[in-house]
Amino acid sequence: MMRKLALATACAAALGANAATAADFYAGKTITFIIGTGPGGGYDIYGRVVAKHLGKYIPGKPHVLVQNMEGASTVRAAGFIYKVAPKDGTSIAAISPGAVVGPLLEGKLNGLYDPTKFQYLATANNSTRVCAVFHTSKITTFKDAYTQEAIISASAEGGSTRDYAYLHKKTSHVNFRIISGYHGTPSAMLAMERGETDGLCGIDWSSLRSQKADWVRDGKLRVLVQAGLEPSDELTKMGVPMIWDFFQNDTDRQVAELVIAQQLFGRPYIAPPETPADRVAILRKAFDLAMKDPDLLSDAEKARIDILPAGGERVQEGVAKIYATPKEIVEKAREAIRE
Repeated sequence: MMRKLALATACAAALGANAATAADFYAGKTITFIIGTGPGGGYDIYGRVVAKHLGKYIPGKPHVLVQNMEGASTVRAAGFIYKVAPKDGTSIAAISPGAVVGPLLEGKLNGLYDPTKFQYLATANNSTRVCAVFHTSKITTFKDAYTQEAIISASAEGGSTRDYAYLHKKTSHVNFRIISGYHGTPSAMLAMERGETDGLCGIDWSSLRSQKADWVRDGKLRVLVQAGLEPSDELTKMGVPMIWDFFQNDTDRQVAELVIAQQLFGRPYIAPPETPADRVAILRKAFDLAMKDPDLLSDAEKARIDILPAGGERVQEGVAKIYATPKEIVEKAREAIRE
């Protein structure tokens, strides 16, 4: 009995020492918080709001330095975190769900990084993505796009606005003509305003509402359809239908479910795979606490963004589940988002 008690005491002491060491580690340190998009977009807005309040919940209160690393719809930032960034708990990144599911759905990213090996720290939002058109468009409802051509702005390959435009075209079978290559959502929305295109798809409702609050306020925007695991109360009250209402068979629905499942982690935050477990635990707890901070929530309200968080462990499980999808559904989903 005495040996067991001594062993238990020694283990507890060791765990306590490890926790103290991890906590002491951050004192006087700087955490580099990489945002995988350029300034002004939705990921940048979310990332800066979170980063502003994160440091006070990390023992030692390190400085959190935000840096933008734009490129390939956040794939560049994901690759940097995976292969180059320090693995000691001082490097984290905000990436897109597309960067997480890209290797599965696009294949060509294989070898750059393995999304299942990232340490997921949290997500700030369980997102709802929409298709929307400018008020001058001849398209007024999603059903209109079955009988009339809608010209849709889209990013380069791998961006959500491109993937979702093709997903809707190939699973809901709407009459979209997709113009790819726009440099981010601000560029795509400028094309809408100029009348070059009707609208865009695959943008988070919270980002659209934040970036173009005047469009929403002044009725310059028509939201045609919402895509999410659950309906948005706000959009439902506006009369916006769910995408699930427009599928003609089970296969199309299963394909869409795989792509839309990424929205469970609408704003994911990651650390490198080799980050020590005790520091991952500290960072996950800090994100959890920061997302409940009244000052953060006040800043989010001012920025017109929604905070609907999930913890890192839940995101980790969600990513693993997506990567366990049967191969035949994965291949159909790959085809659905290709040009």
